[in-house]
This record gives sequence, C-alpha cells and structure tokens, in this order.
Amino acid sequence: MLAERERLEQDGCLLISAAVSVDALTQLADRLGSVKAGARVSIHDPALENILAALAGIIEPFLPNARPVCSIWFDKRAEANWMVPWHQDRTIAVRERRNVPGYGPWSQKQGTCHVEPPFALLAAMLTVRLHVDDCPAHNAPLEVAIGSHRARVAADIAASMAEQFPRHLCLAAPGDLWLYRTPILHRSARAVTPRRRRVLQLDYSADALPDGLQWAD
Repeated sequence: MLAERERLEQDGCLLISAAVSVDALTQLADRLGSVKAGARVSIHDPALENILAALAGIIEPFLPNARPVCSIWFDKRAEANWMVPWHQDRTIAVRERRNVPGYGPWSQKQGTCHVEPPFALLAAMLTVRLHVDDCPAHNAPLEVAIGSHRARVAADIAASMAEQFPRHLCLAAPGDLWLYRTPILHRSARAVTPRRRRVLQLDYSADALPDGLQWAD
C-alpha cells in the first residue's frame, strides 16, 4: 500500500483493478440508466449507496477521513460521443455563493454554484473514476499528463503544458477504478468505434470549507 500511495503522489494517478464487483456495477447502471450523460448525481441518491460503501475502504488509505463531495455520471456512446480538450478540473460545487477570500471566479453548472478554490484545496482532493464498461484504447479512455497535478495551469496553456509531461492512456476493464489527484491535466477523445463507455466519477475531500461555504453534497 505504501508503494501505491507513493505512486499516486508521484504520478498523480493510480489504477486499482477489479475494485467493484460486476453485480454491483450492473445494479448501478440499471438505477442510473435514465440519467443524462454528463449529469451530476446527488451523493445521497440511493443508487450510489452500495457503491459508496464499497469504495470507502479503498479511498481511506489514500485520503484519510475523506468523504465524497461530488458525483457525475458519464455515459459516452455513439449518439453522445464528445471530446474534451486538455484541462484541469479547477472548480468545486457548493450550496450557495459567499464572498470568501481566495474563492473565485464563480459559475453555474446544471443549476449548482461552482467556484474555483485555492489550489491547495484542489491538490489535496482525489478524483475517482469507476468504470462500468470495457474501455480499451479505441473507446475514449481518459488520457493524463503524468506528474502535472502539482501546480495550477492556466486554461489557455493547458495543451502546451501537457506536452511537457509523459502522457498515459487510462485503459480499464469493468470494475476497474482509477484514482487521480484532482488537478491532473487530462483529456478525452471521441471514441473511434463508439460503444457504451459508462463511468461514475466521484470527487473526495477531507477538508471543510471556510466562512460558511458548504459542499453542494
């Protein structure tokens, strides 16, 4: 486990194979089948209860006392085959806007307040991607820039900065779990031969927010 933690800190990403059973994934997919691709799912949704319980013990050694603070359901397929350019995840979802030093700018996504926090908070978070479907190289796996999680990168130079790091395609089988330091530079291409690629993405944090700010979930 020590070696895995060190690898996560050094590279910014780590694969945990067969983290969740196929039965649990089938139940998850059935319950979230009608959720729009790329939509937020409440952490308190009963559909996530068993999955969150299964992940708790996996996450604890990497980020003690953490809890999930955001969940998104990605369902990429032939009719929803989008691409995402190189970027860092730079915002968090909160319940309401408050004027707090170091937090901003603000935005709205799917009716939820989002804000860019101090980089130290993002750097201490983990992003978890649980794969429901097979994700080989031709089915739009996430590509990450190894080691790019240690500093904030301006959006307009994300692509050029990614070229300065080794890059890695995050291939996955059903039940595999990828852990990422949340600020890691990443992108996703369109699938070459589109077929379903469902992923539950969860952000974890062990930090409370200051001055009355509250996580959206």
